[in-house]
Amino acid sequence: MAFMALNFADKGVLGLVADPIRDDLDLTATEFGTIASAFYLLFSLSAVLVGFLGNRMRARPLLALLVLIWSVAQLPILLPVAGFAALLGTRVLLGAGEGPSLPLANHTAFGWFPQDRRSLPAALMTVGGALGAVIGAPLVLVVNGVLGWRGSFGVLGVLGLLWLLAWWRWGGDGPYSSATAAETDKSRESEKAEDAEPDVRLPYRRVFLTGTWLGGTFSMFTVMWSLALALTWLPTWLEDHVHFSDAEVSGAIGLPSVMGVVLALSAGVLAQRLLKRGASPRLAQGVVGAIAALAAGVCLLGLTRVSPVALMLPLMAIGFAAGNAQTPLTNAAIARICPPGQRAAALATSYAIAATSSILAPYVSGRLIDSAASEAAGFDHAFDLSGWLLLAGGLIAFLTVRPDRDAQATAPEDRSPSIVPAS
Repeated sequence: MAFMALNFADKGVLGLVADPIRDDLDLTATEFGTIASAFYLLFSLSAVLVGFLGNRMRARPLLALLVLIWSVAQLPILLPVAGFAALLGTRVLLGAGEGPSLPLANHTAFGWFPQDRRSLPAALMTVGGALGAVIGAPLVLVVNGVLGWRGSFGVLGVLGLLWLLAWWRWGGDGPYSSATAAETDKSRESEKAEDAEPDVRLPYRRVFLTGTWLGGTFSMFTVMWSLALALTWLPTWLEDHVHFSDAEVSGAIGLPSVMGVVLALSAGVLAQRLLKRGASPRLAQGVVGAIAALAAGVCLLGLTRVSPVALMLPLMAIGFAAGNAQTPLTNAAIARICPPGQRAAALATSYAIAATSSILAPYVSGRLIDSAASEAAGFDHAFDLSGWLLLAGGLIAFLTVRPDRDAQATAPEDRSPSIVPAS
């Protein structure tokens, strides 16, 4: 959770200090959107590559390497000469380090829990990201006020190094991890790993062509579009068009994150209880997640059509948060349909494809803002586009995410029944 909190804070710092950066470096909206999009240039590629490494390596060195990259990428911004090119380059490096983060965090957490107890841990990974905004946004704005926008990047880099020390001391793989499963195949002497899932293998195309993987990936694409939009442009919209002060922006920007904590935990607990009571994984993970994405889409479309702040803030909070309640359930569903030795790659490949929306969203939104009759109209167009995408993603997830059926379809003949629970 702390890992994901740092991850989100590192992503969000650019949007939180957007105005000082644009004023200091004299950037247009399109140029600033280009910097934000650069974060995702290597994001997907690194997610896939490190995801496949995650099938073969322990989590401890992999997660440590990622956070080291995050910290190294943040610290050069402290230099007064660091301008547009430096921001562009360091955001590319930061994205390369953060691309594999969520799938590897889920893969590591899933190594500590059996199949039917993974919905809540997956939700807690998302909660960690939300806490990164709840805690990180006020911290960044305070540091910005005291040390300037460059200091905000430096503080986050130092926090990453502190996390690295703690992880190296206490981090590790659980009894249900792919590393433990491989060791269990060689020796059954470890009591802790007696229940580990057998490390069978199957062609990746059998996983990637399931409705669960395809539909879940597309729906995550739409959720990540809205997240990238919020990270890059929401603080600017609140300050320039809702006319909030810095303190009000700090409070308002945390609302989607607080709502995300509530909704992600609620969805995770609900899914886990449904599974415990014998409900199908399709209902617990597919339908519950789809409803969350649909609710987010409806709220974002409503956000551009109301003016009172009392109505606007709840719609903003739910619109930019509800989709995140779906992502952990989708990850748990994907983990259900593949063996543990291929779980990291399956999760990472799905996340990498979904993350391509994060390359497009900041730039496309910047273009919409620059080309509209007014900046306010451009923001309306950007929010509407995200809302319609979420509605499409939620509908497709509702129709296609069926992990119980797809787990049966992808199971090899010798696969243990414990891996494929009855629907």
